[in-house]
Amino acid sequence: MDEQRLSADDRADTPRLSRRSFLVSMCAAGAVFGFPRAGLAAMNPGAADGQPLEAAGRRYEPTLWYWIDSQGQVNVNVIRAEMGQHVGTAIARILADELGARWEDVHIDHVDSDPKWGTMVTGGSWSVWQSWPVYRRAGAAGRTALAEKAAALWGVSADAVTVADGRVSAGGRSIGFGELVQKGLDRQFSQDELKALPLKSHDELTLLGRNLKALDIDTKTNGQAIYGIDAQVEGMVHAVPILPPTRYDCAITNIDDSAAKDIKGYQQTLKLEDPSGTAPGWAMVIADNHWAALKASRQIKVSYNTGDATEVGEAEIQAENRRLVDDTGTGAIMDTGDNGDVDATFADAADTFQADYTTQTVLHFQLEPANALVFRNDDGVWEVHTGNQWQSLCLPWLQEALGVKEDQVVMRTYMLGGGFGRRLNGDYAIPAALASKALGGKPVKMILTREDDSHFDSTRSPTLSRLRMAFNADNKVVGMDSAVASGWPTKVMIPGFMPKGTNGEPYDPFSSDGIDHWYGVGAQRARAISNELAEHTFRPGWLRSVSPGWINFAVESFMDEAARYIGADPVQFRLDHFKAEGRNAGQAPNSVGGARRQAAVLKRVAALSDYGRDDLPADSAIGIATTYGQSRDMPTWVGGAVHLSVDRESGRVDVHKIWLVVDCGTVVDPDGARAQVEGSALWGLSMALYEGTEFKNGRVVDSNLDSYGPLRMIDAPEIEIELVESTEVPVGLGEPGTTVVAPAIANGIQAAVGARLRHLPITPAAVREALQSGSA
Repeated sequence: MDEQRLSADDRADTPRLSRRSFLVSMCAAGAVFGFPRAGLAAMNPGAADGQPLEAAGRRYEPTLWYWIDSQGQVNVNVIRAEMGQHVGTAIARILADELGARWEDVHIDHVDSDPKWGTMVTGGSWSVWQSWPVYRRAGAAGRTALAEKAAALWGVSADAVTVADGRVSAGGRSIGFGELVQKGLDRQFSQDELKALPLKSHDELTLLGRNLKALDIDTKTNGQAIYGIDAQVEGMVHAVPILPPTRYDCAITNIDDSAAKDIKGYQQTLKLEDPSGTAPGWAMVIADNHWAALKASRQIKVSYNTGDATEVGEAEIQAENRRLVDDTGTGAIMDTGDNGDVDATFADAADTFQADYTTQTVLHFQLEPANALVFRNDDGVWEVHTGNQWQSLCLPWLQEALGVKEDQVVMRTYMLGGGFGRRLNGDYAIPAALASKALGGKPVKMILTREDDSHFDSTRSPTLSRLRMAFNADNKVVGMDSAVASGWPTKVMIPGFMPKGTNGEPYDPFSSDGIDHWYGVGAQRARAISNELAEHTFRPGWLRSVSPGWINFAVESFMDEAARYIGADPVQFRLDHFKAEGRNAGQAPNSVGGARRQAAVLKRVAALSDYGRDDLPADSAIGIATTYGQSRDMPTWVGGAVHLSVDRESGRVDVHKIWLVVDCGTVVDPDGARAQVEGSALWGLSMALYEGTEFKNGRVVDSNLDSYGPLRMIDAPEIEIELVESTEVPVGLGEPGTTVVAPAIANGIQAAVGARLRHLPITPAAVREALQSGSA
């Protein structure tokens, strides 16, 4: 074991108080905005104080998902996290439309953790898709109860009653929701009754597909929105961590805080002991305020025993990816249908083509740094105040870390200043909880610096994808063999979410989605492989678009290359292999149409972008790609094209325009849908050309935006989005747009200058090297 010491020289000097820093510190101290009182169990993003809406008079709850009060207010309970995507508005719209409510009467509460809500998670582009049947049935229950109550009052059949725009009508009589509630409603519905309720036909829905004002837009735009970093309670102390050199295998051997004792406000430094294993080797600096804790942390010397991870870097992780892929006996074999003997097909093939694709480590860099406020309240319950995407994942860790039972921890809900998958992993709440426990339950507010946030980040792992294709003597595709390797977040954090492959080995769907594509390629095998070296070095995380962000880069680059290899047009080659047959025909309710719908968006984006035009300037082209979004269980069909140019001298790639055609089923909120697609496409562009760090000595090299450079506004291209009209089930929109941009760029570069780039990010240096060598 190596002895390693971090001194003040190893950390940055105390920063000068800039205008921005002053504003941040004032906000953190609660000097600018008001904050919710500790212990209240809901977040109403439409209210400046974040407090739940109070029912006026009586209230009726048809299901646990909402209530209606005697003034006709409809309050919708939302278990999804709000991080800029207006998820509460989308879900409330689904319920309100089925109920027949007036939009002006609708409110939302983002509820705190409670077992009654079931699994609380916001990720995977699941929110609207999973909420669609639940909230429609809930709305139908209220509509049914209101109609039955009015029918009984008026002595008419419930079938003769209409419910619309917040009123119930029949035979020339009309009454508001609130008046009916005031008269008393107690109709309840069993699960079987809910499932049997008739739902409105698509043409009866009046709120879906319209541009309505988001229910949380006012506070977001006037600065009154309440985020986790805003949380405060009386008597809290502030905490800044000192992180170990690597994520795992570091143990503190000594803490020397002598140089910090003269800092005004400094109290002490805690050595945390973590029974959950989430944050080993942490020290926590405690002070009266954040700046005192931060200043003190830079004067404190912490010594460690370190492990093998200090010897691991990006090159070692990628070498392990390659070793694992080379070993054909590793990994889980995914079910791609009964398509024959892959090994025999390749042995008998007239020709084969193979390519490897790699991606670097990617950081989240959400705007709001990780933070948490934790304390034990007067009832003995531990309250965790933080923005989080997966409460149901984090709660068991908190219970283990604190040594308490399920009913002794509650997570309070706040808006998230960016999530992007980082806050699916709520690991940052654990050290704050441990610090509070060490102080006898005293409120502890921890905010990570940007550097510590990056060091502690659950990054997207370095990846390798190897694809092989077999052709017969007529250049027809007869087989495809694929293998993908990376660190697996689901294996590390929630292995119970991993299904088993056909060979009995479990696999992480969020590290393999994309390899089970909708192309008909004959005999097919897909192998998903876990890189345990990566998993031992850091905690791999879910990052916006998860594996489709890198696997679809490989698949769509490969399809383009394979087409060129046999002299076929890349678009027509894809269309020829979109055969809606067998498992690729899709199935109800989520993938109706299958490969036919993916072919349709590809055809449309090719026409929209004028793909194949021959009047573009030299060294420019239109690249094209298509994906199915996040997973076969919930496909969002996307066709993407980019117009780009390449500067041969500098290697710079300029993207001038992006076209996206998206079939996401029913479009719930057109404006929100376009915003989601546009944002995800820009995220994909950022990861394609700009974003990427690497591990060195067990930690990321880039820890702030001075060296880690995401897409800037000046480099953002024009984006044209077309949403396909559909009455099918609404599916995800937060991530699919990300997945198509990188391969479209790589394919465009090939078309423009003849260079094939197989690694992300595509840097100017890599482009220059490819041009000089004549290949990638």
